[in-house]
Amino acid sequence: MIMRRTLLSASLLALAAFSLAACGGAGGTKEKPGDVPTLRRGISAQVDTLDPHKSSAQWENIIIGDMMIGLMTDGPDGKPLPGMAESYEVDATGTVWTFHLGDFVWSDGQPVTANDFVFAFRRLQDPTVASQYASLLWLVKNAQKVNALELPPEELGIRAVDARTVEITLEYPAPYLLGLLTHYTTFPVPQHVVEQYGDAWIQPQNIVVNGPYKLVYWRTGDQLVADKNPTGFGAADACFDRVAYFEIADENAYENKISAGELDINNQFSGPRQTEIEAKFPGWVRTTPGLLTTYWSFNQTKAPFNDVRVRKALSIALDRDFMVRNVMTPGFVPAYALVPPKIANYDTPRPEVSWKDQPRAERLAEAKRLLEEAGFGPDKPLKFEFIHRNTGDNPKVAPVAQSNWAEIAPWVQPEIVRQETKVLYSRLRLTDFQISDGAWLADFDDPINFLYLLDSKTGQQNYGKYANPEYDALLADAKNQLDLTRRAELFAQAEKLMLEDYPITPMWVQVTQNLVDPTLTGWEDNAKDNHRSRFLCRDGMK
Repeated sequence: MIMRRTLLSASLLALAAFSLAACGGAGGTKEKPGDVPTLRRGISAQVDTLDPHKSSAQWENIIIGDMMIGLMTDGPDGKPLPGMAESYEVDATGTVWTFHLGDFVWSDGQPVTANDFVFAFRRLQDPTVASQYASLLWLVKNAQKVNALELPPEELGIRAVDARTVEITLEYPAPYLLGLLTHYTTFPVPQHVVEQYGDAWIQPQNIVVNGPYKLVYWRTGDQLVADKNPTGFGAADACFDRVAYFEIADENAYENKISAGELDINNQFSGPRQTEIEAKFPGWVRTTPGLLTTYWSFNQTKAPFNDVRVRKALSIALDRDFMVRNVMTPGFVPAYALVPPKIANYDTPRPEVSWKDQPRAERLAEAKRLLEEAGFGPDKPLKFEFIHRNTGDNPKVAPVAQSNWAEIAPWVQPEIVRQETKVLYSRLRLTDFQISDGAWLADFDDPINFLYLLDSKTGQQNYGKYANPEYDALLADAKNQLDLTRRAELFAQAEKLMLEDYPITPMWVQVTQNLVDPTLTGWEDNAKDNHRSRFLCRDGMK
């Protein structure tokens, strides 16, 4: 992927540098007279793209969601609110949704029309765009076939009834559609700009947006800056005139910036050091139970992880309870299923792995038996590589996992390799791993957003290439159910089947982790961990 870069004039560079020194910080420093009120946000990794059809990273969503607005938008509590759509209707089948747009404009003054949504939905399914998230919208009628070039784009289930009316037809009822429409993959893009500049449309000198902030500066590996877009959705109520986003993966770096009064928010912190950080930065630590599961994937395209006995042995040997109790951020809970407990539309007995309550000594004995049955032993050691993210709690957990696996037998010989977060996810999408750490934060509040990850048709986000026709069929059946109880039961059957196949090993359900200057107002902890800058202000600013 090509990194997006731009050069600014000397005057704009000077303006950005001056403004970034203003406002906020650990002591709640206020803007000086003449300064631009600036919100400074730390994000946990380098930005590859701000194209809503090419991004798949939560840290990029922080910026994209400040600049672009879909039919629906996230409220401060993470729940969907009207965005470009002022109203909607849904037919009796639950598959035809009609949205009526308000009178909104792009930052260049052109009106936001229904055709911008049609263009965007078709672009997402264009295989030449290579969207990692195309499958998220395969609930739209014919989307998968359009993506596979089996049907022309015009057959996609979205049309402009008129300039201000969008009709979306689904393959099956989706009670979660309004929540899904807050996700950046569903955002409109300005057709007239994308067609003029191609992939360069997101560069500061070209970008056109419909949200409250517009990108004005991008220095790769350092920072991005967005200024208020006066005509954008929500701009009139936005407190800060400028938002600066700092690409900070190192915990020492963001802690130093907070101490120096140079950062207002950071989207992570070291969980095992939470007590220390709370003492160092009183009032800054913000956590809440999240729709966020860490799970580790097995690459089933290559031996030995194409053998379920190997996958199960390594899964049951991991001591999740010890990790959560002794290593992890307070509030994390061990996971014995993929779908997190607080998800909506899953009101049925939940499946979990069968060995959850089995003593660990028995689990280790079973793991050894399974590996010996698979052909491993002193004369044929099991050697493999486990890659893990370099952020959050992950580097501290990896040595524990290595020790857990080595406890099975001396001939189990794991190697742990630390990876930059964006590199790890790139390797996952390319299936370039043996066992890998990873996590999934819900895009919308419904079990399908987790379970679809293991559908054989999902593509790049089915990291280990799990394929079970029975699992796929159960998901397909669930999708067509109008009865939410029956739908939940089918999801539970599918999840139980998948857990017994061990394409993944669930590890823990996370709490959200943010550092937020206590002088900021408008921040609401929410399970989706979406916090749009337009809702934030500072004591005394308004």
